[in-house]
Amino acid sequence: MYQQKQYIKFLLKSTNQHGVHSPFVYNLVTKCFYDSKTYPEYQELKAYRNQLLTNKQVLNITDLGAGSKVSNHTTRPISSIAKHSGTSFKRAKLLFRLVRYLQCEQLLELGTSLGIATQALHVGQPKASLTSIEGCQAISDTAKTYLKNTENIKLLVGDFDTQLTALKQTHFDLVFFDGNHSKEATLRYFKTLLPKAHNDSVFIFDDIYWSKDMTEAWEHIKKHPQVTATIDTFFWGLVFFRKEQAKEDFVIRH
Repeated sequence: MYQQKQYIKFLLKSTNQHGVHSPFVYNLVTKCFYDSKTYPEYQELKAYRNQLLTNKQVLNITDLGAGSKVSNHTTRPISSIAKHSGTSFKRAKLLFRLVRYLQCEQLLELGTSLGIATQALHVGQPKASLTSIEGCQAISDTAKTYLKNTENIKLLVGDFDTQLTALKQTHFDLVFFDGNHSKEATLRYFKTLLPKAHNDSVFIFDDIYWSKDMTEAWEHIKKHPQVTATIDTFFWGLVFFRKEQAKEDFVIRH
C-alpha cells in the first residue's frame, strides 16, 4: 500500500525532459534515459536473465539486509530470486546505457544478487573495473558461474561494512546501492562512500520507495551539502555531485 500511494504522488509530481532546465540533466534524460535505440547488447542482457529464470535449483539464503517482500524462506529457487529480487530487464537496459553514456571506469555495486545488474554494468563498459559485493555466499557463487569474461569484475562476499572498509580504490565513478534496504544501513554506506565520490560521480539508490524508512533515507541524502542534482525515477534515486550544477531535485518519468 505504501508503494502504491507513493507512486500516485510520483506521477503527479513527475515530468519528462520538457520540465528540465539543467543542460546536463536534460542531455542525460534525452540521450540516455529516453534513448530508444535497440542495442545488440540487449540480447546478452535478456539471455542472461532468461537463463536464471529457468533455473529451478534451490539455494540456501543468508540475508544480511532488509529481506525480501516476496519470501522469508531461507531456501529459494534461483528462478524465484531472479524474478522477484533481480533487476528487471528494463532497468538492466537503463544501467547499461547509463554506464556507457557517463563513460564510468571505476564501478561499485552493493548487492550482486544473481549478477543481472552486474552483467549490465559490465556489458555497458567492458573495460571498466567493477567491484560487486554480495552478503550471501551461495548467491555470489551462482552469479560467478553465470558471469563470463570476468577479468575486470571482482566479486566479494561478506558484510558490506567490512568489505567497504577494506576497499583499496580511492574513487568510484558509479556506485549502485542495491543491497540492504534499511534507512540506517543505506545512510551508513552513503557516508562511508562519500569520500570516494568526485565531481562526476553518480550514486544510484535502488528502491527508494521500498518502505517509509527508505524514503526517509532518500530525503536525507538529497539534503546533504555535497549533493547537487538528484533524479527520482521512482524505482531509483540518482545522486550527482557536480559543483557547476545548481542544487535541484528532479522527478523524471521513465
